[in-house]
Amino acid sequence: MTTVAEVLAGLVGAAVVIATVLSAVQTLAVPRAIPILITRWVFQGLRLVFELVTRRSGDYRGRDRIMALYGPFGLLALPVAWLTLVMGGFTLIDWSLGIQPWRKAFIESGSSLLTLGFLPPRDLPTTASAFIEAALGLGLLALLISYLPAIYASYSRREIMVTTLETQAGSPPSGTELLERLALIGGLETLDQLWPEWARWFSDIEETHTSASSLVFFRSPQPDRSWVTAAGAVLDAASITSSTLDLPRQPEAELCIRAGYLSLRRIADFFAMPYDPDPDPADPIAVRRDEFEQMCDRLAAAGARLRDDRDQAWRDFAGWRVNYDTVLLQFASLCAAPTAPWSADRAAPFHRPPLTRRKARARL
Repeated sequence: MTTVAEVLAGLVGAAVVIATVLSAVQTLAVPRAIPILITRWVFQGLRLVFELVTRRSGDYRGRDRIMALYGPFGLLALPVAWLTLVMGGFTLIDWSLGIQPWRKAFIESGSSLLTLGFLPPRDLPTTASAFIEAALGLGLLALLISYLPAIYASYSRREIMVTTLETQAGSPPSGTELLERLALIGGLETLDQLWPEWARWFSDIEETHTSASSLVFFRSPQPDRSWVTAAGAVLDAASITSSTLDLPRQPEAELCIRAGYLSLRRIADFFAMPYDPDPDPADPIAVRRDEFEQMCDRLAAAGARLRDDRDQAWRDFAGWRVNYDTVLLQFASLCAAPTAPWSADRAAPFHRPPLTRRKARARL
């Protein structure tokens, strides 16, 4: 006769299995930003381990070599967590179906999940349970294998643009250096060709880094490159162009800024990062006025024509920068980005994403 404990064990086991399968499907198959608790727990638990390891490294390059493993390890840890939860859930289910004691139920679940077949089911209900578990085990692994090529294709597209930026903006990249180099070679008039490419890049990372959030933690092949510092350099260059350079108005630059801060905000929403969705242009930013003046002097020395009213130029620059300032600095911290002017050199304190949906909603 079935006992209350067996019924409860079966219900809990089924709930664990269903939650795990939904987590895998939402993480790997649903093309939208859905915060998944199991995925978040895996990445945060692994982050704690990596932080402990990197504390022993005395320089940035040593930490970068270690953190380069974080994204791939996190991605590969997901199927381990899913399979472990499925096996635990079916251990409860098998025990509720009469495969007792717990040791025997555990062996039955593991044999079915890993399709080892060394412990045959004893009746029709346990046979059906074994078939379902084996199908789920194979399905989870197949889903991850099919997911990896898409992940690395997105990563490759992102890094091509990051690598290309080094030619123009240096390494680590700087919006000031980008404009300074173009001014030295008389290329500021070609800026209108640059912004549409980066606007498309921002749109691409918004789609890929929300539907596949592990990409946020995949580091560039070179330690002094990062998608975060590249984004900051391009947005700063566009903000300087729109506020300070004495050039005909470039709508493409302004649209690039909008594409950039909207992209960063959408990704930030996934990690429950706090920011003001409608900041006042007069709100404070992380860049100081004296740093802005030094930038203007560098560009003027390189031959760039600047607007006469520096005070208005500063206000306009701050009005553009305030739209992405907060989220940019938080991403520099979250991704442990290499030091770069006006971004990772003043990263906000590390923001650890909340572990529950309720806390995540409270931060937004």
